[in-house]
Amino acid sequence: SVSSIVPESCLLIVVGLLVGGLIKGVGEEPPILKSNIFFLFLLPPIILDAGYFLPLRQFTENLGTILIFAVVGTLWNAFFLGGLMYAVCQLSGPSLNHIGLLANLLFGSIISAVDPVAVLAVFEEIHINELLHILVFGESLLNDAVTVVLYHLFEEFANFEQVTILDIILGFLSFFVVSLGGVFVGVIYGVIAAFTSRFTSHIRVIEPLFVFLYSYMAYLSAELFHLSGIMALIASGVVMRPYVEANISHKSHTTIKYFLKMWSSVSETLIFIFLGVSTVAGHHYWNWTFVISTLLFCLIARVLGVLVLTWFINKFRIVKLTPKDQFIIAYGGLRGAIAFSLCYLLDYKHFGMRDMFLTAIITVIFFTVFVQGMTIRPLVDLLAVKKKQETKRSINEEIHTQFLDHLLTGIEDICGHYGHHHWKDKLNRFNKKYVKKCLIAGERSKEPQLIAFYHKMEMKQAIELVESGGIGKIPSAVSTVSIQNINPKTLPEERVLPALSKDKEEEIRKILRNNLQKTRQRLRSYNRHTLVADPYEEAWNQMLLRRQKARQLEQKMNNYLTVPAHKLDSPTMSRARIGSDPLAYEPKADSENLPIITIDPASPQSPESVDLMNEEPKGCGGLPPSPEEDEEGLVMRVKEPSSPGTDDVFTPGTGDSPSNQRMLRCLSDPGPRPEPEEGEPFIPKGQ
Repeated sequence: SVSSIVPESCLLIVVGLLVGGLIKGVGEEPPILKSNIFFLFLLPPIILDAGYFLPLRQFTENLGTILIFAVVGTLWNAFFLGGLMYAVCQLSGPSLNHIGLLANLLFGSIISAVDPVAVLAVFEEIHINELLHILVFGESLLNDAVTVVLYHLFEEFANFEQVTILDIILGFLSFFVVSLGGVFVGVIYGVIAAFTSRFTSHIRVIEPLFVFLYSYMAYLSAELFHLSGIMALIASGVVMRPYVEANISHKSHTTIKYFLKMWSSVSETLIFIFLGVSTVAGHHYWNWTFVISTLLFCLIARVLGVLVLTWFINKFRIVKLTPKDQFIIAYGGLRGAIAFSLCYLLDYKHFGMRDMFLTAIITVIFFTVFVQGMTIRPLVDLLAVKKKQETKRSINEEIHTQFLDHLLTGIEDICGHYGHHHWKDKLNRFNKKYVKKCLIAGERSKEPQLIAFYHKMEMKQAIELVESGGIGKIPSAVSTVSIQNINPKTLPEERVLPALSKDKEEEIRKILRNNLQKTRQRLRSYNRHTLVADPYEEAWNQMLLRRQKARQLEQKMNNYLTVPAHKLDSPTMSRARIGSDPLAYEPKADSENLPIITIDPASPQSPESVDLMNEEPKGCGGLPPSPEEDEEGLVMRVKEPSSPGTDDVFTPGTGDSPSNQRMLRCLSDPGPRPEPEEGEPFIPKGQ
């Protein structure tokens, strides 16, 4: 019941304190966690277990965020803490005045890195969601390169009489050498391990040995040249796993899995117990100002670094980090045995204040592991942070995951934006075409990913069935041993495809090459300023604009200036009305030069349907009407025929001033009518 409240790491440190006190109580000297033992024997199993079983998809999708936290965040913590501690030492009086800037920066680089062992011990117990777990744990793994570089850099600078700008530039470049060199060493050993496992089909017993041997050799080779051993271990585990698992037997896979888990668990236990024992056995120098300032500035630097970096990162992330996530990331920055061991490696000759550094580091470790480690579980429950969901992957989920990957890759290709999906697809194609054929033996190299996943699930279900006692449901002819060592079925004969002629085959290839492969060509990203202009587009735009203006003018005239239309009479009523007043439609006596309109009273055609387009009252041209024009009233003139090739809709006439057109529409429009169809002029012809 105690372990549900107090983390395992805290209990192990308490056990170490009790063991150390007991040894000291009987007059013996308690053993101290020596740095060589820690770095050569206790740390590699934990890192190999983390790297070999690293959730690669979540890690690669959040790699940018992890690198920013690991590199920029660790540098910020180291220099912020070292600078402030130097200021504290200068202001504290003679007891701390002798500690220089380089010593404080070295101390800041040791204490600033998040410890992977402590993070694993605490975060695996609270079952936090995958995103937060991979962000904090990935940061603790990758910040090793920064810690190694800064540690060796300031340790070397302490031996120099004067540090020049060239030394600083070389120190900056050494970061890339240490990190990328460690990754390169790990990749080389991972490829060698995968290639070796291709030829172990007749000696299955020693298959797990190659995994441990090559991984440990990668770590030792990197440490030999002062490269990052942790980066080398992670790279070798990530590279070798997919190929090794395809080559080795299922029993070897189970052996590797459980041996790594057991080995890392034992190492973690020994590390925390030795931390407790070393606390009792070590030589300490307590300075209240230095220790309290270290603890306070560690917390402030972590919080400020996470807030500022997350504000910057959220500008580029699709899934934003919420304030709750930021709090857990800042609160999960635990320190552990790596800082203790690095400080224990310091030489008394150059760093006489090593005991005070050790005391401050142990205080910070105890505070982060005990206080933060014990309170993070209730805080996660209080803030309702999303927990990890223990769900088994299914074929359905795998199919949809692959489908979405292909879909996003296609979208990136069409847009001309080559993001991480495009490069991931390129890497998968290269892996399938070349690497798998070299590193995987037999038919497994050609097996699709989905089929391989199905075989893995099938084997897992069979083993679970055996372990749960459900073997009784299987026919008695099949034994437990035969299930685990079942031989693969012979491949069915390939279906005979109808033969195609050479011409037909070449035609199909030409169609595919011309149409489907166009998306693979490098395209410029979409930009409205760089689009190719269509030569006919400008003319079409002008024509559409004129039509739109004409429609708007017609709608306005319909709404505001249109005389309401008369209801059409029946033919009988029209004849009666025209017969009763025939003089109303006769021309005036003075208009001899105008055409005469003769209306048959028996005709059902009303005068409103006469097709004369230029009807205007005298005086509408802006001049006052003369008395003769007043007497003439409304004069009807024949419209001049349009010349061929001109647009009779949009070409203005001689008397088509805006006021004339407005009055013309007012007098000639019989009333509101339905909207004209697309492409039809608003003045119908030939009515």
